[in-house]
Amino acid sequence: MGADRDLPRFAALPVGAVVAVQAVVLTALSGRYGFHRDELYFVAAGRRPDWGYVDNPPITPWLARASTAVFGETPAGLRVVATLLGMATVVVVALIAREFGGGRGVQLFTAIATALSAYVLVVSHMLATNSADVLLWSLIALSGLRLLRTGDGRWWLAVGAATGLGLANKWLVLLLVSGLGVGVAVAGPRRVLRTWWLAAGAGIALVLAAPVVFWQAAHGWPMLTVAGGISEDDGAENRILFVPMQLLLLSPVLVPVWIAGLVRPWREPGLRWARPLAIAYPVVCVELLVLGGKPYYPVPLLLPLVALGAEPVLRWLGRGGAPRRVLTGVAAAVCAVVSVLVGLPVVPVSALNGALLAMNKEPGEQVGWPEFAGTVAGAWARIPAAERDTAVIFTGNYGEAGALDRYGPEHGLPPAYSAHMSYADWGPPPDRLVGPVLLVGRIDRGSPASRLITGCRTVAKHHNAEGVDNDEEGVVLSLCTLTRPWSEAWPRLRHYY
Repeated sequence: MGADRDLPRFAALPVGAVVAVQAVVLTALSGRYGFHRDELYFVAAGRRPDWGYVDNPPITPWLARASTAVFGETPAGLRVVATLLGMATVVVVALIAREFGGGRGVQLFTAIATALSAYVLVVSHMLATNSADVLLWSLIALSGLRLLRTGDGRWWLAVGAATGLGLANKWLVLLLVSGLGVGVAVAGPRRVLRTWWLAAGAGIALVLAAPVVFWQAAHGWPMLTVAGGISEDDGAENRILFVPMQLLLLSPVLVPVWIAGLVRPWREPGLRWARPLAIAYPVVCVELLVLGGKPYYPVPLLLPLVALGAEPVLRWLGRGGAPRRVLTGVAAAVCAVVSVLVGLPVVPVSALNGALLAMNKEPGEQVGWPEFAGTVAGAWARIPAAERDTAVIFTGNYGEAGALDRYGPEHGLPPAYSAHMSYADWGPPPDRLVGPVLLVGRIDRGSPASRLITGCRTVAKHHNAEGVDNDEEGVVLSLCTLTRPWSEAWPRLRHYY
């Protein structure tokens, strides 16, 4: 388009070099530790393709299915797709910096800052719904900014396509769209709303999202139930931690950069068109504080703000003397090291306990799953051989069930069942299984489950070899009795949290 002639060339070579180093590092570390509990769940969901699941739309499980089918059902094989998503995110955010007139140096700075930010490292190392979400938010931002800068209504088609895909991955994208919408309504340019291309873009989004929405409606909107539970159970803690986590989740050294991004459109008349982006971030934050959402939800929106703030920050550094540049470089190096320690599996498993897990608990959830399956196999062997044909392994959460799906066959274990999240849809056990229940975890006294699964006696307790303090460390395994047929008990056993 003619408007692109006013922009600097895309710095393909330096940005490509950053992406190449990113790919090498992520690939080299992708097999360390092991599957995360959520990854085990996505692998299990990918084996059961559907238009939706209890707690997430289908894109991430579909990506898990594709990646493991091509590269193998291993942590490294699964994480190829996470690495590719992270690489694409770096390129898109660098392109966003170009939209603001950023030249080669600004684009390179933005690419390095994005690749080394703690949040991007975490979601590029392991496959999560956020892995695709951060890319899709960045694509919406890029397409939306091109629309605002050029006034070319055809960019609504790209906005609609990215939004539709976002809705097929995680409904948080609605917050981004609402924030940008408020920004355009308040600061303009409102002319982009007066075109039929807006309706066309909205139509594309609706078509892409329709199967997911219909699935949720047909199943009683379970994602809204899960979201409500998050707000009810963790809302107060999320609100308390929200502001501090905004300062930490990318990197403390990047806080002045994205703050400069919030301020820049109001100081430079030539960037007046970018003001909706500066408005969108506080709008989304207010929405999440009201809803009690998790502090990391708005972090993808900080990346375009880093791209927007990069140029004034680099100018400030250029005007300063050597002491300013040295101090800034030291702070950046320290923060980069911390981001790598927090976001990537670079330390021995035995060193995880303590500060690292306090800053990011996810590495701990990647430890000990093969050993966990071995513990369950030992407890299973305690069931008399004559009763095993009618016995059931019943786990407390989807991570445990996913681990037994993956590693149980190596120990000769039968399929495991769980009433947690979408595993509840993949059960119940057949009513002919009337033998002992090998219960993984505890049942709360007074809960409906405590009247359905009774007479429990502990037969084992799981400990991982490295003593990492994760959710399965110290979990109790018991042999119990089911008091009702599985088909009758299952609706009362189902749980979302």
